[in-house]
Amino acid sequence: MSMFNVFDVAGSALSAQSLRLNVTASNMANANSVSSSEGETYRARQPVFAAMLEQASGGQQANVGVQVRGVVESEAPLQQQYNPGHPMANEEGYIFLPNVNVAEEMANMISASRSYQSNVEVINTAKQLMMKTLTMGQ
Repeated sequence: MSMFNVFDVAGSALSAQSLRLNVTASNMANANSVSSSEGETYRARQPVFAAMLEQASGGQQANVGVQVRGVVESEAPLQQQYNPGHPMANEEGYIFLPNVNVAEEMANMISASRSYQSNVEVINTAKQLMMKTLTMGQ
């Protein structure tokens, strides 16, 4: 494994955490949106990550890091409220709210932000170690 793979791993993790922050921000922005039907209601989304640990074969470099597999919608039930006076109420007088848990999203945002910061520190530390290694022979 090359020393430069540290940058690949940390870089892919930065990209993954950036996506996680964007998805969390989208969830929080839509937390109070109202709809008149279940089909039109915003559903919370979560990114799905996987570790890339492919072995090198035939002189090729190994793929290491974090891979984004996709973004999935939450299967949690939507919130349904009886509010016949609301302009978005359906024929029965119900409005639908997203299945976004704001406290959980805040925890996700803090976790993603700290993971992002940690990976920036990994990159900075690896860079400093490489610079120190280059100056050892002087």
